[in-house]
Amino acid sequence: MLGRKKTGAGRNEQPKACEPKIPGHLGKFGLLDNEDVRVMLQGSIIVKVRSPRWQKQRGFRLLEDCVTVWCESSKASRKAKKRQNFCVTEVECVREGCQSECLRQLGDSVSESRCFTLVFRGGRKSLDLYCSSSEEAQCWVRGIRTLKDRVGNMSQKEKLDHWIRSYLKRADLNQDGKMSYDEVQHLLQMLNINLNEQYARTLFKKCDRSNDNRLDHEEIERFCRELLRRPELDAVFHHYSSNGCVLSTPELRDFLGDQGEGATLGHAQKLIETYEFNDLAQKKLSMTQNGFTMYMLSNENDLFNPDHTRVYQDMNRPLAHYYISSSHNTYLTKDQVTGESSTEPYIRALNEGCRCVELDCWDGDKGEPLIYHGHTLTSKIAFKEVIETIAQYAFKVSPYPLILSLENHCSVEQQAVMAQHLRSILGSALLTKPLNDQTLNQLPSPEVLKGRILVKSKKLTGQIEKMGSSASFSSFSDEEIKKESGKPVSSSKISPELSELVVYCQSVPFPGFDAAGQKPPSVMYSFSENEALKHIKDSGKLFVTLNSRQLSRIYPSGQRLQSSNYDPQDMWNGGCQMVALNFQTPGEQMDLNRGRFLPNGRCGYVLKPEFLCQPNSNFNPENTGGGPGHIPTQLTIRVISAQQLPKINTDKPNSIVDPQVCVEIHGVSIDKARAKTQRINNNGFNPRWDYTVSFQLQVPDLALVRFVVEDHDHTSKNDFVGQFTLPFTSLRTGYRHVHLLKADGSSLSPATLFIHVKVTRRGKPIKTVSERMGKV
Repeated sequence: MLGRKKTGAGRNEQPKACEPKIPGHLGKFGLLDNEDVRVMLQGSIIVKVRSPRWQKQRGFRLLEDCVTVWCESSKASRKAKKRQNFCVTEVECVREGCQSECLRQLGDSVSESRCFTLVFRGGRKSLDLYCSSSEEAQCWVRGIRTLKDRVGNMSQKEKLDHWIRSYLKRADLNQDGKMSYDEVQHLLQMLNINLNEQYARTLFKKCDRSNDNRLDHEEIERFCRELLRRPELDAVFHHYSSNGCVLSTPELRDFLGDQGEGATLGHAQKLIETYEFNDLAQKKLSMTQNGFTMYMLSNENDLFNPDHTRVYQDMNRPLAHYYISSSHNTYLTKDQVTGESSTEPYIRALNEGCRCVELDCWDGDKGEPLIYHGHTLTSKIAFKEVIETIAQYAFKVSPYPLILSLENHCSVEQQAVMAQHLRSILGSALLTKPLNDQTLNQLPSPEVLKGRILVKSKKLTGQIEKMGSSASFSSFSDEEIKKESGKPVSSSKISPELSELVVYCQSVPFPGFDAAGQKPPSVMYSFSENEALKHIKDSGKLFVTLNSRQLSRIYPSGQRLQSSNYDPQDMWNGGCQMVALNFQTPGEQMDLNRGRFLPNGRCGYVLKPEFLCQPNSNFNPENTGGGPGHIPTQLTIRVISAQQLPKINTDKPNSIVDPQVCVEIHGVSIDKARAKTQRINNNGFNPRWDYTVSFQLQVPDLALVRFVVEDHDHTSKNDFVGQFTLPFTSLRTGYRHVHLLKADGSSLSPATLFIHVKVTRRGKPIKTVSERMGKV
């Protein structure tokens, strides 16, 4: 942690704003005492494996920033070398031993204790590696995990300071610890800012106190502090500060009240104790401008309600009352025609809180079922390996039930093998019988199913069950057959061993709304996106009623050959629980999915609004005026500024972004809207808009708010910079920072938006927000 700077202020002196030194690399935070990190800094020769025949020795070394790992490349191009480096924050997980498909092929030729796999976020291929010794492998495994945890727990200030420090090192072209004006210009380009030439030179001279036309260590830090000044944030501070130097405890309390938070002196004092690093200010129970900045950038002041970062909803309702994070074609790394199948997308999905994964199962040549996308060029993986991976990662992020959606194309014999693997690998976690012998009137709750794995598939019933393996019964719906193969529907036999494992998720063809209402709650239906949209449009109320009692799973159209995604919001509006998306495909739809499941501790289960849970609900997603859930609400957002946006075109050093912000509302049809700010030319470092947008919401409980930052382009589509999506019900009012995310959902730190939010319902503010400030 940053230490507190002692001040020499006397008893009657006003404490000066704390100006902590920009710290060095993460080694300054205790990491150099870690033996594993020291080994990584020294570097190792590690064998990189692509196949049993392709194994090459490569140098790996942790760079001085203690975040980036350098990998030796055989390619000389600058682009190739850049791809060889990776940041520890890009690593999804470290798999010890021979757990990947590639390393499994090595067999007994290498010791498992020397092997490990780095699984990355997004579409980057995993790294399969083996070291010269077990001890060295463990150093890298533990070291990367340690660094991931350390970076993940850094404060916004630490992230910002580290970010600046890394740029300073890169900008110091001759590495002499000083910077000429040309090197400062190089730094400004890297920081994504095009300063006025006169202002840049004036600022350089102002900081060059030694008058030698070079900035030394302290002068560089002074230059950076000038760049990091936040006049728009300072204006908020000065409005509440009576003397312009500090906020007293009562003044901070007043600010918190206007933010719509708990406005007590005790809460204000706690914030001072947490975020103020000036000892004298702390003793006087006041907050300096720097302390205020630290608080405003903290997670505690985030736009997203911090109370929603834990499981806060009632988890004792029937499963049908929840949205359930669901993945489609989970095994694919890319598209559904030529993409590679792997166990690693299951890890990524489960680590995102996904609670329904899909397994497309086909007969294998050696009696072992395989998983792949049938009738395509996708590669194949063993069903057993997928179940072993699921067993390992099923409950690392969420304790609530995991549903295995089986697309069963296997023979009866290999279905029996599937059932055997499910039982032997998943053990007691696998649900094999109802929780009790009572008649099922409603589905059990996520709470009572904690730690259990459910199988979704076809089930033998009644007389068919007694007929055993000779029975003929469709193991997947007609729509699913068409989705997978494009061929006419044919019947398939069901294995009794597999049928026995289907308890609460019995998949049957949809018989129509009248007949569906007579089925038990354990029966569920699968709909293509087009079928679901038709039901929502033509029979919205009936669909909502159906989904209040039984589960529905929606899957993408078979025509989406590139594994693109449909808009999940339409399905959520109809109360559909399992809205399955291609998690491997980034974009707006996955942004919405992450936003929908951001609250409730990201556990993968989010309670639907009450009007979607009532069996007699009159809610119609296509006609919401005046009905259930209709709460006219005005949402006003002032997009004030952005901070430290990244460069998009990194191959062109002189290229600087022209950012603009789009605010989108995703909800029922009448609520869907978007508004854009103007663009700011050549400034990704600290652009300022002061642009206000206002939206009228009719059904706010279903709405998602999405902030998107783009790099404006005159000749082509704007480039994506970053985004953040959250439910309207998790949004907080007042002055807030939006911590932007990359396309793969990972942090874009330290990039943020600074905004002000006001919410009014039926003419009255939902929370007290001061009107006396105006624009700052």
